[in-house]
Amino acid sequence: MKELVIFDLDGTLVDSIDDLTTAVNQALEKCGWPLHTADEYRLMVGEGVLKLFERALPEDERTEENVLRIRDLFIPFYEIHNTDLSLPYSGIVALVDELRRRGVRMAVASNKYHAATVKIIDHFFGVGTFEIVLGNRDGVPRKPDPTIVNEILERLGVEREKTLYVGDTSVDMLTAKNAEVDCLAVSWGFRPVVELAEHNPLAIIEKPCQLLDYL
Repeated sequence: MKELVIFDLDGTLVDSIDDLTTAVNQALEKCGWPLHTADEYRLMVGEGVLKLFERALPEDERTEENVLRIRDLFIPFYEIHNTDLSLPYSGIVALVDELRRRGVRMAVASNKYHAATVKIIDHFFGVGTFEIVLGNRDGVPRKPDPTIVNEILERLGVEREKTLYVGDTSVDMLTAKNAEVDCLAVSWGFRPVVELAEHNPLAIIEKPCQLLDYL
């Protein structure tokens, strides 16, 4: 029996791609660089905002200086607009409510920077729904390094075999593997199912309610 479910955020709990697209594109436009579509950004996200900015830049402009230029334009805009178009995926709120009803503990482990992770979770799910909400923080390695999952397990005192990790990208699959916890992949996120299947998760679920079958 699983006691704890750890969720990724973007592409798993919340469809945030349109707000990310708008925020990165406004920064690129101010700098005179080409813009990208939401579908293109789906393949760029998952490893934190600095890696996202690097991928969004033209290949010959991918310098640390330019990444930081984009960051300085992105953060103030995204802080205001990160819930304009984003929404929980269909069935996610009902799933979270059912997990709470069953007494299953929940946490969030995201590569999105920490302040935005907390704000988005609190906005859509309410403060305290997830016992621990962690985004990327200075000095803490990003997923697929298992540090963020290990921290959650240690703080909550939950054993690995009683933990289920849920995500939508190969980064998530590798995070679960590195943390030695069971993993479910979701088909509704940012990556194709074939990419997820390569990592042999417990299952690839097509609807949030199917997670309940793996507790």
